[in-house]
Amino acid sequence: MQSTALFMMLLANIVVIAITGYFFMRVLRSGPPDHADEDDANFPRGG
Repeated sequence: MQSTALFMMLLANIVVIAITGYFFMRVLRSGPPDHADEDDANFPRGG
């Protein structure tokens, strides 16, 4: 593999991981909505 292709592959992976991590941290830091009932705000939110 040429060095240019390796650099582009690493750059693309880093960008995707950074964007994913940014949105993951936004979800973790956000709380339940203000208008939610206490019963609706409790986890887990499954079926």
